[in-house]
Amino acid sequence: MKDITLSADERLIEAARERARLERTTLNERFREWLAEYAREPEAADDAMAVVERIRSYTGTGGRKFTRDEMNERGSR
Repeated sequence: MKDITLSADERLIEAARERARLERTTLNERFREWLAEYAREPEAADDAMAVVERIRSYTGTGGRKFTRDEMNERGSR
């Protein structure tokens, strides 16, 4: 594991440490969790788009374009 150095307001750091203590963890562990989530967000978005495309392959309108009123009517049923 590689160390990094961050800078932030002292009050913010202490508040974050206190919250981590209340959650029975450490600020370091919470940062590692955040970093892992942040690094995989584009992958998660790609996965979500793959699901959307798969769903689109099962649905269709036969080329028909609905008006705004028709779409609102359909959604309220």
